[in-house]
Amino acid sequence: MTENELYKRALKDWGKEPQMMQVIEEMAELTKEILKNINRKKDNIAELIEETADVEIMLGQLKCCYGIEKNVADYKVAKMQKIAKRLDDWEKEKL
Repeated sequence: MTENELYKRALKDWGKEPQMMQVIEEMAELTKEILKNINRKKDNIAELIEETADVEIMLGQLKCCYGIEKNVADYKVAKMQKIAKRLDDWEKEKL
């Protein structure tokens, strides 16, 4: 079973709204772990790995739910190009 097939199955069985609420919950849990790591200097790499994986899975469901996989991929390519240009400009200014 592919990831996309699994996402569709989860959305069908558990419903769009509950799964989109789960996206929010998983993002909040990742945010919490990042804050612990930065603010409290906590060694929580295992938790960061777990929550990052959970968020990636739920983002896959979100894209599947709204049929925006290609749109997100295209936007991401354009955004990465902008970031690369900004970094190039930043590094030139520092010289």
